[in-house]
Amino acid sequence: MTDRYLPAVAALTSVTRSFSSVLAVKNATLTIERGDYVSIMGPSGSGKSTLLNILGLLDRPNKGRYELDGIDTNPLSDAERALVRGTRLGFVFQAFHLLPRLTVLENVMLGMAYSGLPKGDRLELAEEALSRVSLDHRSSSDPRTLSGGERQRVAIARAITGKPTMLLADEPTGNLDGSTTEGIMDVFDKLCEQGLTIIVVTHDLVVGSRASRLLTMHDGRVEPG
Repeated sequence: MTDRYLPAVAALTSVTRSFSSVLAVKNATLTIERGDYVSIMGPSGSGKSTLLNILGLLDRPNKGRYELDGIDTNPLSDAERALVRGTRLGFVFQAFHLLPRLTVLENVMLGMAYSGLPKGDRLELAEEALSRVSLDHRSSSDPRTLSGGERQRVAIARAITGKPTMLLADEPTGNLDGSTTEGIMDVFDKLCEQGLTIIVVTHDLVVGSRASRLLTMHDGRVEPG
């Protein structure tokens, strides 16, 4: 249940993002409540990744307003945006981006590299994150020995170590086969049940339909969902 005393996790109001003469996102108004599980679908070039980059504070809108956890992000400096991004957001991508010279646990701890937390606290949070994705038994493994699905679980664990407000996933199953994809979506279902707000950009209808709310983009416009 949404806490009526807390602001929405994300609120876009009339947001537009253009690149030269191309309007990638057009007048988008969107509210993401706490605990929402949202998928964003649409053809290539429809603006999905640009919208995700705005939500993740990786890009700025040319027009409009974006509030994250009630914070107006428009006037924030780059350093302030980086701080908000690092403390309130988690990211999962199609590529796993794991370092082969580190163990699984050490890779997960990288998610808190700039948190300022003591090593003991980071270790405890990393172990907890691995448990949440059912991979704590592989904590000492070399990531090169893991399957594709296990590597993506490590990437998800790394993204949630700091207990973010919102998890943003860009084509998280793009490198996985059907049965492995199902397992990753089970992880997202479990995290959402635990209260994490999740946004997934995908071209896969099977993945998109797992979310409780499906948004579609066409030519930079967000269709209601």
